[in-house]
Amino acid sequence: MSACEPLMPSTEFNLKKLMNQSLIISRIAVVALAVGALCLPTTGGALNQYPPLRSGANAPAPTPKSAAGAAKAASKLSAADKTFMMNAAKGGMMEVEWGKLAAQSAQNADVKKFGNRMVTDHSKANSELMALAKEEGVSLPGAKSPGKWKSDKDYMDMMVKDHQADLAEFQKEAQSGTDPDLKAFAAKYSKVVQQHLKMAQETQSKVK
Repeated sequence: MSACEPLMPSTEFNLKKLMNQSLIISRIAVVALAVGALCLPTTGGALNQYPPLRSGANAPAPTPKSAAGAAKAASKLSAADKTFMMNAAKGGMMEVEWGKLAAQSAQNADVKKFGNRMVTDHSKANSELMALAKEEGVSLPGAKSPGKWKSDKDYMDMMVKDHQADLAEFQKEAQSGTDPDLKAFAAKYSKVVQQHLKMAQETQSKVK
């Protein structure tokens, strides 16, 4: 067949078929590239949802609060601090037990009132002291039976004497203690003990 001869029908059909197939393949390739481009941000976003494990160099540094807690757990009370804590616990529990007895058995109304005040204030102080002792790992003594006194005057005489001694101990700890929390406790309740002493002296003057 010469170069000038027209193409046969079958040859034309095959050529068109090849062109159509090439066009389809090109379109598929374009679509695949577009889908791949869309998937890249999604994959990156998904990976960002799973940050690397926080270990070794990536581990967070301890917070100041946790470091302070560890230091507190490792702290040790001085011998003087422990002595104050023990004496304050014994005296506080004694004040509560004697206060209960005074509120129930005293003859004078002012003595009964004073006894109730001792129960309220010293119960609160004892709870705070127990919490401090727990933090420091100190075991405090338990309450003991208060015994009895002969008269309202005997009780008030004893309360004046005890609160004078207690005030001196609380003020000393507040000024020269080594544990910050215990010093704060002593400073807070030295004011309360001072009020108790004044009440005790006033009530003492009303009984015979």
